[in-house]
Amino acid sequence: MITGVIYKYYNCNQKSEKTVIEISKAEFEVLEAIWLAHPASANDIIDRLNQQKPWHEKTVKTLLNRMVKKGAIDFSKQQRSYLYSPLLERESYTLKESQSLIERLFSGRIAPLVAGFAKTEQLSQTDIDELKQVIAQWEKEND
Repeated sequence: MITGVIYKYYNCNQKSEKTVIEISKAEFEVLEAIWLAHPASANDIIDRLNQQKPWHEKTVKTLLNRMVKKGAIDFSKQQRSYLYSPLLERESYTLKESQSLIERLFSGRIAPLVAGFAKTEQLSQTDIDELKQVIAQWEKEND
């Protein structure tokens, strides 16, 4: 099982106020498989995960149960199987994680992040063009 990174994000879909949910790297990979197409059975999720690397059925089912308990996903019973759906939107999660990363590593500043990629020649011309468009749009909306 994969260990290491813990992702934190807010689940606003629960009845209570915002709650922080911690997601491990392995749980995140399962969540990504659910985001691809949902609702999805455990077997569908396992098949998607196995396209990248081998996963044990028991491991995936344990992770699914853990994420249900955390409130990251939900399930419904349909005939003889369970169908899983995310309770969190991918875009919301991505935004929160991006903000958290930039805050932790760059004191909330984006420029050093982009500069680091530029210095190591990891920015493509497409990336540069997209960044220029984002900046131009931001300037247009905030003038």
